[in-house]
Amino acid sequence: MNIALIFAGGTGKRMNSKTVPKQFLQLYGKPIIIYTLEKFDNHDDIDAIIIVCLKAWIPEMKRFAEKFGLKKVKAVVPGGKTGQESIYNGLKAAASLYPADSIVLVHDGVRPLVDPDTITAAVACAKEKGNAVTVTPAIETIFLDNSTEGQVGTILDRKTCHMAKAPQCFHLGDLLGCHEKAIAEGKDDFIDSASMVKHYGHELYTVEGKSENIKITTPIDYYMFRAIIDARENSQIFGL
Repeated sequence: MNIALIFAGGTGKRMNSKTVPKQFLQLYGKPIIIYTLEKFDNHDDIDAIIIVCLKAWIPEMKRFAEKFGLKKVKAVVPGGKTGQESIYNGLKAAASLYPADSIVLVHDGVRPLVDPDTITAAVACAKEKGNAVTVTPAIETIFLDNSTEGQVGTILDRKTCHMAKAPQCFHLGDLLGCHEKAIAEGKDDFIDSASMVKHYGHELYTVEGKSENIKITTPIDYYMFRAIIDARENSQIFGL
């Protein structure tokens, strides 16, 4: 069983949207999260989708899922106070429906440009090796700001660096177990699922995704998303 766990519990403070959470901002009459969900709903390897959503927006989320004909959505559950808690809520819902050896693909609701090949590769890697973290190569110089006076610290060789993306895929039982350990230890500051799983002793494996698989966090991200969608539409119209 392959389950997409799409979390969309944030309010999008960096988007400067005062009335609508960023995942519900629309492009050409379709919310960003629907663009994301369609990638998984239309993928042959995905059996089910669980959405973690702001509690007040759950009725709207269900309405959009029905309006846009999403067939694989099996549950919409409320998010928590943090991203970590939101993912845990989704994992508990998944565990109530599916066996522990299922593959769960954790993905941001505001990462709508994930491509089918990346999903396929992530599922295959997780089945073979136990997990899969989508990455892209670092394309700019990275340095550690480890000085107290604003000086450049250690400069990293970007050839050895990757940017963590999504989906991040794990066996459901493994990821849920890590969350339960974190709760027992009072640790609520893991930056993502991969860092949590790594902390609790699991080896992590990567699959390379595409650079356009951006997370829409700021207004410029939204404009980039729109530009990519427009470019794809134009290429289809003009046969490019």
